[in-house]
Amino acid sequence: MDGGSKCTRGQLLHLDVCVDEQKPRGGVLELLGRLRPQWKPQDIKMKVFTEGITNQLMGCFVGSLQESGAVLVRVYGRMTELYVDREREVEMFQILHTHNCGPQIYCSFRNGICYEFVRGTVLDDTLLTQPAIYSSKLLQEIPSIETLSDEMETLKRHLSQIGSPTVLCHNDLLTKNIIYDNKEGMVRFIDYEYADFNYQAFDIGNHFNEFAGTSDTDYSLYPRPELQRDWLTAYLESYKHSVGLEATVTELEVQKLYVQVCKFSLASNFLWGLWAILQARYSSIDFDFERYAITRFDYYFEKKEEYFGLTLS
Repeated sequence: MDGGSKCTRGQLLHLDVCVDEQKPRGGVLELLGRLRPQWKPQDIKMKVFTEGITNQLMGCFVGSLQESGAVLVRVYGRMTELYVDREREVEMFQILHTHNCGPQIYCSFRNGICYEFVRGTVLDDTLLTQPAIYSSKLLQEIPSIETLSDEMETLKRHLSQIGSPTVLCHNDLLTKNIIYDNKEGMVRFIDYEYADFNYQAFDIGNHFNEFAGTSDTDYSLYPRPELQRDWLTAYLESYKHSVGLEATVTELEVQKLYVQVCKFSLASNFLWGLWAILQARYSSIDFDFERYAITRFDYYFEKKEEYFGLTLS
């Protein structure tokens, strides 16, 4: 833990504090001393969330975590700046909060950020899908760099031809990043470290991949075509309504987006496979990143021929 002066980066408070990954309480208390000076240290409770595999995440509160005022402290994983643009992450927090789509970010510190705890229920994988009737056999090892380089070029050539529009994407919509408030009937997203402009079909395909889970990845949970089409219909209806268009959605529109999403789901698996290779090299988090990379690449190669063969007509 290191204390120090505080300053602002733009309009965001920055605290010169470093939280020790192994013994975080001292650093977290120092942060809360600035953000919640009315809290007595002996009354502060901390709940460690174990779902994240990039960072450490702790909920800090007095009384109940679901009461207003709770603070989330996220300590960045070691060397995650290699693949996460932290300045962009903060920018996305601020943009989405301004539009009432996400939590308020309170401050940054030397190796993390603090932000508002979003009250509600984290979605559960079992609520999202019906199991598909198939299973996959895992690769025995991570593909070679030559194979991955060739596949990346093949993906780029194929995906550049299908016309998915560029939109603002979350890019990491696993279930634990989706909060449902049943009192307001509102769904909100959290954690924007990967948020950026990207292809529309990538964000949706990535979300469908996340149905399989992370700790015990099971692609039999990937949504069946019927569920995908229902989801995509609702998405297109909502999109049209938001931009003032006639909300009627045609079967052709659903089919076009379905094909685009299937194809970009390949890119999602490829991306997170590469991400897991980097994590296996640098992360100090206790997680089998190599096995996760193999699982992602395995499903990529299993579905590649089928999805490449889909047509938009």
